[in-house]
Amino acid sequence: MEEYMLPCINKKLFGMECMGCGIQRSFALLLKGEFIDAFFMYPAIYSLILLFLSIGINIFFKFKQSNLVISSLAIITIITIITNFTLKIIN
Repeated sequence: MEEYMLPCINKKLFGMECMGCGIQRSFALLLKGEFIDAFFMYPAIYSLILLFLSIGINIFFKFKQSNLVISSLAIITIITIITNFTLKIIN
């Protein structure tokens, strides 16, 4: 699976990782069952999965607090992605 992963254009052109760098490898690690390694590769992977699951469920089954749940998960995911990216830049 790793041989079919897309390269990061930002990293190739500018030598710096983008905010999405690591998501493919993290998902591959999840598929292998390496859950802790997947988190360390891309910390927002679990909040992204929960976000997409809640959006998917909301499409078929409308639930009462869907806007609050989806908005909260989106904010958590964005904060996690930005924090992870900032920590990568600092280190």
